[in-house]
Amino acid sequence: MVTKHVNKHTCPTDFKTTRRRQATSWVVGECIKRRFINPGRVFRPRDVMDDMKQRYGVELSYSVAWRGRECAYENLRLGTPEQSYNLLPGYLHMLMQTNPGSVVNLEVTDENKFQYLFIAFAASIQGFSYCRPVISIDATHLKGKYRGVLFTAVCHDANQQIFPLAIGVGDSENDAAWTWFLKRVKDVFGENPALVIVSDRHRSIRSAVEEAFPRAFHGICIYHLLNNLKTKFKSKNKELEQHYIAAAKAYNLQEFHVLFYTLCSAVPGAKEYLESVGLDRWTRSHAPCRRYNIMTTNISESFNAVLVKVRELPITAFVNEVQLLCQRWFQQRRTKANGCSSRMSTDVENKLEQRRDRAQTMDVRF
Repeated sequence: MVTKHVNKHTCPTDFKTTRRRQATSWVVGECIKRRFINPGRVFRPRDVMDDMKQRYGVELSYSVAWRGRECAYENLRLGTPEQSYNLLPGYLHMLMQTNPGSVVNLEVTDENKFQYLFIAFAASIQGFSYCRPVISIDATHLKGKYRGVLFTAVCHDANQQIFPLAIGVGDSENDAAWTWFLKRVKDVFGENPALVIVSDRHRSIRSAVEEAFPRAFHGICIYHLLNNLKTKFKSKNKELEQHYIAAAKAYNLQEFHVLFYTLCSAVPGAKEYLESVGLDRWTRSHAPCRRYNIMTTNISESFNAVLVKVRELPITAFVNEVQLLCQRWFQQRRTKANGCSSRMSTDVENKLEQRRDRAQTMDVRF
C-alpha cells in the first residue's frame, strides 16, 4: 500500500547504481565458469566479487557471489554438494580399480548418510617401509557447504620431503572421529614398538592414540607446547623460547639438565608445568623411541596448507585433487630418484658434501 507520494525527486540524473538486478546467481555463474576450467582452481566469494567488479563493473553482495560460485561448480559438472556425495562411492570404486593396492574405507550412517572416509594410496603404503617410523598427524576444517574435518597422516621420506600416508574426512575433531581414523591407519600401516606418533595436545588425539596405537610412543609438537607455555605464564620473553627449544632438542641428559635449569630459573612455575606434561613427550633426550629430527607437526600442517584452496571444493572433486597432487609428487620423485647415481638421497648427498668441504679446512692434531 502506498502511503506517501513524493512528486519532486532530489536524486541527480547522473547517479547510477552498480547493484543490478540482472546480476543473479545464475548469470554470475555463467560469467565466471570459465575461471573453473581447472577443477583445482578455487574462487572464494570475495574473489568472485572482485572479478565481477573488475570485468563487468558490477558490485555483488557476498550471498550472490557465493550462490554464483555454486552455480559455476554445477555447470562444470563438479555438481552440487549433494550430488558430489552421491558420486563419491562410484569415484572410490574407480580409484580402487585404477590404483591397485590402495585402501579405501567409506562409512555411512544407518540412514545411508556420509559419516567417515579414509584413503591410503598404494604408493604411500609401499613407500612407508622405507621411511623413518615417525608419523605426524593433524586435522583441519573443510570449507564446503557441509563443512567437516580433514584428517591427515604424513611422514618424511629419505629426501626429507613430505610423504603423505593417508587422509580422512569426518564430521568434527572428536574422540570418535580421531579413533576411527587412527584405527584405519593402524590397519594399513601396522604398529611396532619403534613407531612414534607426533601431534598437538588435542585431548581427542591423545585418547585416540592410546586406543588405536597402545604400543606406539606419542610425542608432542614442541611449538604447540611452547605456545601453551607462553599463554599460561603470559610471557613474551625471547630467552624463554630459546632455552625451551634448546632443551627440547638436546641429545643427551647432561645437556638437557643444564638448559632446563636455566629455563626454570627464568620462568618460575615452568618446571612443574613441563614435568606434568611429561618430559619424555617433548624432549629428544628423554624420549624412549627415536624421534629423529621430527620434533613438530610442521610436515602435516604444511600438507594441509597445500590443500587450503581445494578444501572448498565439493567432496568428490576435493578427493580427486588430493589424488592428483599425490600422483604428481610421487611421479616427480620417482623420476628424480631414477636419475641418481648413489643409493643415498639427494638431501644426504648434499649434507655430506657440505661437511666434507668444512672438514677440508680443519687441521688434524695428534
